[in-house]
Amino acid sequence: MNIDRLTVKAAEALQAAHAESRRRGHPEIEGVHLLGALLAQEEGIIRPVLQKMEVSTDAVERAVAEELDKRATVSGGADPRISRYLADALDQAEKAAGRLGDEYVSTEHFLLGLAGEKGDAGNILRAQGASPEGLDQALEGVRGAHRVTDQNPEDKYQALERFSRDLTELARQGKLDPVIGRDDEVRRVIKVLGRRTKNNPVLIGEPGVGKTAIAEGLAQRIVAGDVPGSLSGKKLVALDISAMLAGAKYRGDFEERMKAVLNEVTEADGRYVLFIDELHTIVGAGAAEGAVDAGNMLKPALARGELHVVGATTLDEYRKHVEKDAALERRFQPVYVAPPSVEDTVAILRGLKERYEVHHGVRITDSALLAAAKLSDRYVG
Repeated sequence: MNIDRLTVKAAEALQAAHAESRRRGHPEIEGVHLLGALLAQEEGIIRPVLQKMEVSTDAVERAVAEELDKRATVSGGADPRISRYLADALDQAEKAAGRLGDEYVSTEHFLLGLAGEKGDAGNILRAQGASPEGLDQALEGVRGAHRVTDQNPEDKYQALERFSRDLTELARQGKLDPVIGRDDEVRRVIKVLGRRTKNNPVLIGEPGVGKTAIAEGLAQRIVAGDVPGSLSGKKLVALDISAMLAGAKYRGDFEERMKAVLNEVTEADGRYVLFIDELHTIVGAGAAEGAVDAGNMLKPALARGELHVVGATTLDEYRKHVEKDAALERRFQPVYVAPPSVEDTVAILRGLKERYEVHHGVRITDSALLAAAKLSDRYVG
């Protein structure tokens, strides 16, 4: 096998398998060492693939540990060598990469090779229901249309699931607070989303006025079916910019992740609406010399109507980043969000009171709500 054709995580898995074999005093590196190393990887693709097949990764890990404990050990021996069965599995992995049209051998190819292995790793996987044929189908579900064209392909798999929160699913599970007193703003957002052009609303208001709550209110209406047919059944997902930036060590990592997210959204044929809080961090992000402006990545999809976005930002940031860019300004429709009045604040607090009483184990009097609303209006902001 050509080591230069391995992805970073594939090379790390082989190194970990070698280290584990050596630590245990095993004379050979076997498939079970590699399978254990694959399962131990953080942010790898192996666990999602097995979970897609409803295979218990815990059961596989236990079986691997039991098998490794049975192995004979030698002390002071030579460096462990690759077993015949593992060598065959690595050959099969290389063939699987070619069959799938991938330029590099990645961890999923190792898994396919191990599933067909005649040794203990193959027996464990097949006993748990992970056949090579089933793995092929599960892999297609996780990878989608992505191919391994570089040494860090994992960043592009299930990008939307990893870098966003599904607000509609949270609303379905009752994990979002009720949205009270923002019916007009939610209706305006729905109206803008239903337009043929300039159909991407951007919520503009000062910090803390409740822009995110309006997006959550939209998610709750979608789940309740209280939306026009054009929005019925859609998913509102909130992009997690901090997660996209986390671990992006090299130039271009963030852009690759953003591109993967946008590709998943556009390939879903309008099934998703993206909520981007702090829109100004995306529009103009990466504007340093030599970097790609993330806003420029949004423009083509917005222009073609393949992407629906609900943004949120402050008035100053909107003027600074969006209004100055004519191409973006044409795509976004401002929806201004004013701070709630004292009366609206009291209504909101009354609606939320019961949840907070249950959570904190206290009783909140109505006079406390009135005083809080009046004092906040007088002294805060």
